[in-house]
Amino acid sequence: MQVKLSQLAYARSGDKGDGSNVGVVAYNAACYEIIKAALTPDRVKEHFREICFGDVDRYEAPNLLALNFILHDSLGGGGSESLKTDAQGKTHGLGILYMTLEVPDDFEIPSRDCVS
Repeated sequence: MQVKLSQLAYARSGDKGDGSNVGVVAYNAACYEIIKAALTPDRVKEHFREICFGDVDRYEAPNLLALNFILHDSLGGGGSESLKTDAQGKTHGLGILYMTLEVPDDFEIPSRDCVS
């Protein structure tokens, strides 16, 4: 079945010069395994194709159940140099959560009230 990434994780984002830094943190270990398999740099670049003009780097932080992505050349120069509405990438964390991922039909979506 298809689910939104927001059902499996939360995200935070910000700027790193002209690159957007997007962290995705899974709600639990089972969600992390799905996210780790599905969120490749190519998939994230495709999702942000209209704003990301450089490479996408992925860093794993399994002890935090998290992935971190750097979207290079995505902020129009960054900070005060950029004419973009979101020159610091603050909305990119929300944007990644709209991605849909395939999960097994019997996968139990964690409750946001009780995550482990």
